[in-house]
Amino acid sequence: MEYKLTTRNEVETIELAQNIESEKFPNMIICLEGDLGSGKTVFAKGFAGAMGIDDHITSPTFNIIKEYENGELPLYHMDVYRLEGDISELALDDYYHADGVVIIEWADMIKESLPKEHLYIKIKIIDEDTRLFIFKPVGKKYEDICEAVL
Repeated sequence: MEYKLTTRNEVETIELAQNIESEKFPNMIICLEGDLGSGKTVFAKGFAGAMGIDDHITSPTFNIIKEYENGELPLYHMDVYRLEGDISELALDDYYHADGVVIIEWADMIKESLPKEHLYIKIKIIDEDTRLFIFKPVGKKYEDICEAVL
């Protein structure tokens, strides 16, 4: 099942992320897909802020993975764009089972390496400010999250 929600500005995107964060659990995996400037990092910022992480959140494009340990749970923020699908150097399974939350930007580039259960969010640019979020929960926990907050 798919769920769709439209945001009309960054504030609404952050509020959406905060609503999803309210249902977080250890080993939660959020996979983000969307064009450059679609709001993937804005979503991650909103989620991190709701977790109590006060660090400046930026896309980890050059680091690939940024770890934030100062929130309610650890947050592992990934940007796999530069890997061009080659994740052989990353220990993704270790992150998937590290009792934190994993947010993966450009997850469409590593679909075959995603865990069996995850929340997949595709973000489409409608206009300069408006975004369409398409949620595809994979697994019961993620279906329950979508039912609770969307």
